[in-house]
Amino acid sequence: MESQEELKKRVLKIISRLKNTYPEATTALLHISALELLVSTILSAQCTDERVNKVTKNLFNKYRTAKDYAEANQAEFEQDIRSTGFYRTKAKNIINCCKALIEKHKGTVPENMEELIQLPGVGRKTANVILGNFFGKVEGIVVDTHVKRLSERLGFTKQIDPVKIELALMKIIPKKDWIAIGNLLIWHGRKICQARKPNCAECIVNNHCPSAHI
Repeated sequence: MESQEELKKRVLKIISRLKNTYPEATTALLHISALELLVSTILSAQCTDERVNKVTKNLFNKYRTAKDYAEANQAEFEQDIRSTGFYRTKAKNIINCCKALIEKHKGTVPENMEELIQLPGVGRKTANVILGNFFGKVEGIVVDTHVKRLSERLGFTKQIDPVKIELALMKIIPKKDWIAIGNLLIWHGRKICQARKPNCAECIVNNHCPSAHI
């Protein structure tokens, strides 16, 4: 049975190897503002970043401010984002989120977790993406489907709820690596440790992974 201290040491070795392998790891969502990253992250639910980037290429030319989104015709906006899936819910969330930005934050995206998660359609994952990747603020760890899958396979935690996974990871990962670990696990999950068939033979952390099949 691995002790907490042994787990922390193993985690550090895994982080080091992932950093060396993916030095450029950051969010794949293309953006130039906090608002664009906010919209992109909401759209990315149950959708690939590649598809989101294709949609936002035109979307960000059409809607440039929180006011533009807040005043958008919902039916028209739904068609603008239709290919990302769950477009009705996403359209409603983005429009209402931007209305809240105008009413409570003068149209700007807040820079703290407490205010971000009060926005429609924004949970801890979305908030962590924005805080870490745009503002460079460390308040938590992004837990998406890749991070959830790899955290289990790597034996970091047995939790299955995203919030509980995040809390478990925060206990074993140094705070200075909270932003990095989300991006690193996402990149590794896409390239090597995929959902259906993990490529354990080519995995650079296979000797530190209890689930590796080499």
